[in-house]
Amino acid sequence: MNLNLEKINGVSVLFVQEERIDAHNSSELKEALLHMIEQGDVTIIVQLEQVRFIDSSGLGALLSGYKNAAAKSGKLALACCRQQVLSMFELTRLNRVFEIYADLNEAFDNET
Repeated sequence: MNLNLEKINGVSVLFVQEERIDAHNSSELKEALLHMIEQGDVTIIVQLEQVRFIDSSGLGALLSGYKNAAAKSGKLALACCRQQVLSMFELTRLNRVFEIYADLNEAFDNET
């Protein structure tokens, strides 16, 4: 999985540079988030601009990151979700769990 991590204004931004998050690669995303949290990065924005499809295993990987960050008094938010991806969060009602922002600027305004 192609993931890039950047620190911007003290916030860890994980850029997911894949079109799909599914059973084939979601474990890599889960491991990357867990590693970040174990290293002390507990305020995370996952940028999903390039993601066109996410399945239940992808949602599970993000939810695992969310729970692990919360356990360390941190926060995991999402930014730049395409409508197809946002629909999955709405269908599963995970849009009530995650803070989902239209873009990184909106995410920074609310996370910093």
